Amino acid sequence: MICIKAAIPEELNVIDDECKAIYHSKDSVCFFLFNNREQRNAFVEETQGMMKDARMEVYSRYQQQR
Repeated sequence: MICIKAAIPEELNVIDDECKAIYHSKDSVCFFLFNNREQRNAFVEETQGMMKDARMEVYSRYQQQR
């Protein structure tokens, strides 16, 4: 395991882990937040293998559902 020390904002810590999807690229870590576990799981399945920009486009559709 590789751990990178970071100051994670408290508002992210209080969100249920089942409502978060966390991905990283070479220069960033992205937290994708969802209303429920089902949305998160659907997003993870839909975006398998996608690069960051494509994943962000898909996430914008999920944001419209909020």
